[in-house]
Amino acid sequence: MSDRLPAALRAYRLLSAGVGPLAPLLLAERKRRGKEHPARLYERRGLARQQRPRGPLVWIHGASVGELVSVLPLIARIAERGFNVLVTTGTVTSAELAEQRLPAGIIHQFVPLDVPHFVRRFLAHWRPDLALFVESDLWPNRIVEAARRRIPMILINGRLSENSFRRWQRLPAAIVNLLQRFDLCLARSSADAERLGALGAPRVVTGGDLKLDVPAPSCDPDKLAALRRAIGARPVIAAASTHEGEESAVIDAHARLRADFPGLLTLIAPRHPERGGRVVELAASAGLNAGLRTQGGLPDANVDVYVANTVGELGLIYRLAPVVFVGGSLVRHGGQNPIEPAKLGVAILHGPHVWNFAELYAALDRNLGSECVENLDRLAARLGALLAQPEARERAAQAAQATVESLGGALERTLQSLEPYLMQLRLGRRASASANHA
Repeated sequence: MSDRLPAALRAYRLLSAGVGPLAPLLLAERKRRGKEHPARLYERRGLARQQRPRGPLVWIHGASVGELVSVLPLIARIAERGFNVLVTTGTVTSAELAEQRLPAGIIHQFVPLDVPHFVRRFLAHWRPDLALFVESDLWPNRIVEAARRRIPMILINGRLSENSFRRWQRLPAAIVNLLQRFDLCLARSSADAERLGALGAPRVVTGGDLKLDVPAPSCDPDKLAALRRAIGARPVIAAASTHEGEESAVIDAHARLRADFPGLLTLIAPRHPERGGRVVELAASAGLNAGLRTQGGLPDANVDVYVANTVGELGLIYRLAPVVFVGGSLVRHGGQNPIEPAKLGVAILHGPHVWNFAELYAALDRNLGSECVENLDRLAARLGALLAQPEARERAAQAAQATVESLGGALERTLQSLEPYLMQLRLGRRASASANHA
């Protein structure tokens, strides 16, 4: 395609280039707020202290924790085939998760800010042979600069919400220009595929949701045993991946239920762990005793609300609570991933705002594997009902497990779609080796 950019993209590139000199101030402020890794700020400017490995390199980029988790099995499968893999993310929590869960030998870097000079510096150092962008992180400079280096780009687990679709429709020439630079878009669902195609993606395939093929989250057995000893026979409910405004609703529900369920313990895992202290304050304002996991204590008999402000421990939460409210759904965020609790046999409640996973939640609700609660009253009522009715709770959990199992297969379909590109890298490696030998 022509390298001529539409006016909106030209304006964006000029403005973003102007951000470059201000990057130290921007990064310093983000560091102060805990949103940057203090020792790795240079990576955000496209600099690297690791050498590029020899041989073909597959670059996989996902914005944050959810995107990284969804591609962990794919990363492992690509690495098993003998390819070097570079993984980039943009958040501190995703970097912590990468350290915990990436296979040995996989390189993790923070993605550079979308400033042309930073992106060019990043690409010049790493020289990726194939770029896989996860879900919907479509930053213009990243895409334009990769295309100018003739790096094949594929969107995997492609997601485009109705809100994002409407926003991009206001800039039709810009989004067409960006999407046409992709060799292939593997959409998460038929609705995502339809929206991507309508915006101008030239080759779209519905591959399914990679999150459905991610194994159930693991946990440290010693930590799990310690928590179970501390909790004993107390009734437990949980709220996972909550956003501002939802923790207060969960805490209110706890206050309503504790008379009917003596010793009730509520576990809250905020989507952004740095908000843990704020959740403790909300509980204290409601007259409840709260404990913060990062302070090292366990939820003894005096703790009403236990705030798990840690990374990578949802596997613990889902093994401790028989019923969970999945957040980002009572507020207008679009809903968080319900697959992990479904795989671990937990009864699931969610709010009405779940457009990020609309088809999945529709299937879960239809099969009675999850239930929508529209407001605080309904949340408290359904938490109480599921606590009081173990048989109904078990039926819901089994239905959720069966639903996610029936919808799997995206990993194999994605690998099949990637195989021609991986084969091309293999052939290129062999040709290079033959030339060097000659």
